[in-house]
Amino acid sequence: MMKKLLGRTNDYLSLVKFSHTVFAMPFALVGFFLGTEAAGEGFSLNIFLLIIACMVFARSAAMGFNRYADHRFDSMNPRTAGREIPAGRISQRHALVFVITSSVLFIVAAGLINRLTLVLSPVALAVILGYSYTKRFTPLCHFILGLGLSLAPIGAYIAVTDTFALLPLIYSALVLTWVSGFDIIYALQDDEFDREAGLYSIPAVMSRPSALIISVLLHVVSALLVAAAGLAGDGGVIYWIGATLFLALLAYQHSIVRPDDLSRVNLAFGTTNGIAGLIYGVMVIIDLLTGIL
Repeated sequence: MMKKLLGRTNDYLSLVKFSHTVFAMPFALVGFFLGTEAAGEGFSLNIFLLIIACMVFARSAAMGFNRYADHRFDSMNPRTAGREIPAGRISQRHALVFVITSSVLFIVAAGLINRLTLVLSPVALAVILGYSYTKRFTPLCHFILGLGLSLAPIGAYIAVTDTFALLPLIYSALVLTWVSGFDIIYALQDDEFDREAGLYSIPAVMSRPSALIISVLLHVVSALLVAAAGLAGDGGVIYWIGATLFLALLAYQHSIVRPDDLSRVNLAFGTTNGIAGLIYGVMVIIDLLTGIL
């Protein structure tokens, strides 16, 4: 019984790629600590836990729905045919129930924070769930994914302060360009399949070299936004060390992926960006805390 339960749990964790939460979670926590500093009311464990809950439930809803919406294409693509729904480890009905449950829990958690986060929660859901259909009609799908994850820092800031501000918006723009850029790299794996299936992505509608150039340009913008965040937030030595490591890892991922060699795409997409986001987020938070304490 326990073995079966663990197996089912692992299937759902795999369905939502729980490990990829590391992309947005550090920036949500950056938004939280920025808001804590701006509000000047000290650390709130209640808000902190609710923000984490919102991130987990939103991520689960988004990825679960993506797998549900794309199960037909996933079953046709040799690279994705082993995913949970095509492989029959999770049924379509159970996946949809999981998505609905996660969405409701996200709205409830947002509602427990403040009225503005409650009002904005359906908007956030519309973006992160709607992304799953964008690949059917536009190669700009990468930017919609980036937009969805970019809601993390500004959303967390609003959770604490109940207001908007420039600095968390800079971090949101940074997440948008960073995620969009590395998602283009990830999509290189499926460019041929996407063209055959009538799906859109930048690699599918352009050449691989051109797609990689766009990815590089997006990460150049990310670098400018990292500098802008450091200047606007009066970042200290710790911030700039974290920023340097983050940008070095962004450069590294572009050095290991070539149009004629995609063997290290997963290293670039998952591992490198996961480490980059975690290091940068932690260093930004430490820099903020040393200024607060």
